[in-house]
Amino acid sequence: MAEAFTAAVCQMCSGKDRAENLERAKALIARAKVLGVDVVVLPEYMAFNGKGYKYQGESLQGETVTCLRKAAARHGLWIVGGTFPLENEGAFPYNTLLVISPDGEIRCSYSKLHLFDIHVDGAPKRGESGGCSPGDRIVLLDTPFGRWGFAICYDLRFGELFRLQAEAGADVIFMPSSFTRVTGEAHWEVLLRARAIENSVYILAPDQAGESEIMEAYGHSMIVDPSGKVLAQARAEEEVLLARIDPELSGRLRRQFAVFDNRRPDMYQLSSDKISCL
Repeated sequence: MAEAFTAAVCQMCSGKDRAENLERAKALIARAKVLGVDVVVLPEYMAFNGKGYKYQGESLQGETVTCLRKAAARHGLWIVGGTFPLENEGAFPYNTLLVISPDGEIRCSYSKLHLFDIHVDGAPKRGESGGCSPGDRIVLLDTPFGRWGFAICYDLRFGELFRLQAEAGADVIFMPSSFTRVTGEAHWEVLLRARAIENSVYILAPDQAGESEIMEAYGHSMIVDPSGKVLAQARAEEEVLLARIDPELSGRLRRQFAVFDNRRPDMYQLSSDKISCL
């Protein structure tokens, strides 16, 4: 049986100075430890949030990963490490999150699948594919706290990714983000709650907040339970959200509503051979 746990979702205002960002992340992790949490989740672009992403690739032995591994071991916490530019030889870096266990070991990584190449009226044009490579794997991780799934920011708009993870047994999906203010005001909460409800999963979504040199981020990080209830929501500045997560609630709701059992695979199918369960 999966254990319940307390999660801290950390909203940050990261910039282009990696060392400064990592100092802020370490301070938030230490603050979360004092609050008695088991898991800390950091936002997208936690390590670097500025122009020139394609030049910022780091290895798994680099400054960001070393910082997170040391913090996890020092505080005895699970860390879902936001995202950093993971080097990709001969190509643009991946936008990657790591899960690090309380002994400081890397348990898995997930690289953003869907790159934000759109132009929304009222916001600057964004083209992530001009500096970032897409991932090629859906990742699930078994932990003492249940089976975890992962998505990053723009992935939120692709419901099939969430359904595949839920069908594979995910109880919780972590979604580090850097949502723009314009799209966040229109879609952030409704999409997060919809993904939680339709899949009976917890969604833990730390967001960037404030202005960087590339965009104005929405903030309003959220923790949503499998019924769609908002357990915690941030404002528009740096903040730490806390919530108690009970993975068994996901299974109970799936049994009650039987959405997965009531699907019609004779009419439509959803499958992937790109799922890794670790």
